[in-house]
Amino acid sequence: MQCIITKINNMANYIRFDWMIKRLLRNKADFAVLEGFMSVLLEHQIHITKILESEANQDEQDQKFNRVDALVEDETGAKYIIEVQNDHEIDYFQRMLFGTSKVISQYTKLGDAYGSITKVYSINIVYFSLGQGKGYIYKGTTEFKNIFDKNDVLQLTSKQQELYNANEVCNIFPEYYILKVNNFNEFALSPLQQWVSVLKTGDIPIEFNAPGLDEARDVLNYDKLSPEEKNAYNRYVNNLSYQKSMFLSSDILGYDRGKKEGLTEGHSQGLAEGLAEGEKSKAIAIAKKMKSKGMSVEDICELTGLNADEILKLN
Repeated sequence: MQCIITKINNMANYIRFDWMIKRLLRNKADFAVLEGFMSVLLEHQIHITKILESEANQDEQDQKFNRVDALVEDETGAKYIIEVQNDHEIDYFQRMLFGTSKVISQYTKLGDAYGSITKVYSINIVYFSLGQGKGYIYKGTTEFKNIFDKNDVLQLTSKQQELYNANEVCNIFPEYYILKVNNFNEFALSPLQQWVSVLKTGDIPIEFNAPGLDEARDVLNYDKLSPEEKNAYNRYVNNLSYQKSMFLSSDILGYDRGKKEGLTEGHSQGLAEGLAEGEKSKAIAIAKKMKSKGMSVEDICELTGLNADEILKLN
């Protein structure tokens, strides 16, 4: 029993990784944490040069709900989207696509040659069941295969390799990484497994030595936050817990309604529309309860995805 209590107390000293990205990674001294994680995941050394403007900086509430948690750039000009998502989103794959497309269009100047488009990496840390799969890390790249010969993969010419500074076609297109951390149930032996364990549990055992974790022990230390940061963090965690509790309590109702309408129509479209309607009804119900608890319109917008006008009209 003493061992269990010791571990719980140790975990309580560390803040959540997603809040660290949003609130603390604005100082170059803290970049080492994220650099270590990205270097281990991507299997090459990453040096972050700056934090870029992203959807997280926008004022419109409907855009904030679809924001990325961090958008960074390395010394080569490549862009990295770091997204942490705690709650189920049925269209999350499309959200990933939207994020990479937006980054490419936003940071490509009009009139520039297409060859100037920089590499984009989309790193998604999800705490819900996304798609069907037993693994905990998935990687997606773009390849062009001969439809009559699957072994014939389109390759770059030597001139293209020189021009694009890439060896394969897939090196030009965005790469997607999905970490389904709740699926991780292995011993954390490798550096990557150590990082996934930290993301899942919030604990950093003393024997963990993956790049970035030594710095994380300091940056993620709750006791080193200022009083203002502690208040903001506690509010964030409480709101997140409240939101999860509300979604969990109403999830069955929303799903059953969508399933019933889908079966009545007899088409998959009916099921999708029913699920969407259930999600919207669920968000409205949660927003009403949040509003009755005195939560701010901004917090309710961020946690439910509803816009300010919708919330102000709620009784």
